[in-house]
Amino acid sequence: MYKIRLMFILLLFVGWTSHAQDEAMKEAEKALRASTDLTWEANKELTANDFKGAGSDYTRAISKSGENVVAPFNLGTAYYNRESYGEAFGRFKQAGEKAGEKPQKHKAFHNMGNVFMKNKEYQKAVEAYKEALRNNPNDDETRYNLALAKKMLEKQQDEQKNDQNEGGDDNKDQQDQKDQNQDQNNEGDNQKDNEGEQNEDENKDKGDEGENGEDKPEENSEGDGDKKKEQQQKPNEGEQSEEQKQQPRPNQLSKQQIQNLLEAMQNEEKKVQEKMEARKVRGKKIKNEKDW
Repeated sequence: MYKIRLMFILLLFVGWTSHAQDEAMKEAEKALRASTDLTWEANKELTANDFKGAGSDYTRAISKSGENVVAPFNLGTAYYNRESYGEAFGRFKQAGEKAGEKPQKHKAFHNMGNVFMKNKEYQKAVEAYKEALRNNPNDDETRYNLALAKKMLEKQQDEQKNDQNEGGDDNKDQQDQKDQNQDQNNEGDNQKDNEGEQNEDENKDKGDEGENGEDKPEENSEGDGDKKKEQQQKPNEGEQSEEQKQQPRPNQLSKQQIQNLLEAMQNEEKKVQEKMEARKVRGKKIKNEKDW
């Protein structure tokens, strides 16, 4: 009795499960039909250039049934024709994931390869076309696109190598220019240092010439007459200063300049001798006192 009851329960469970599956299948079929109907409506709207209405119906068709591969594929094609490649790729990928048959997978991956080609992503295009050929090895169009993608990929890689080499050359040129500028700066600094040393030597020479060339007043000189005479005998200081400024360094004096210096020294010596002679003539002061 217990076995009979158990078998009866099992039969009821199997029957209920079968009924539930049948109901699910019916619901799925119903949803697929509704999705297919919406897809047909969207196709007609797309033919009439009503992209907005077609896009809305394709989206509703996709949401109605996950088994409808045509709806995402057609929507992806519509986006592709409008050059909205990002949206197109998403729909083609969705169609490839839902597809259960090789012809559908082949079309989805073929179109994904086309999107990659438009975006110049040639490596990804090669992989997509290869996947398409795995599902349909006899498609000549996919084989041609694969060969083109490989050629474009090779060209792209060569251009990238050239860009890297040019970038390296540019960096080298920039470094050479930087080194050249540094050398020029160093030369400028050295030149400034040399000019500073030269100016310092010239100033020193001018100072020496000033000490030797000028007629300094003698200490304890007697009378303003002698001072005035000495001032009159002094050369023009402005002219002498200007002449000193034009004097080159001592080791660069010309013969004429040397002759001029000798004559100036002789004149100074002569002046000194004349002063000494004048003092001898004056002698001692005479007293003017009267004798008583």
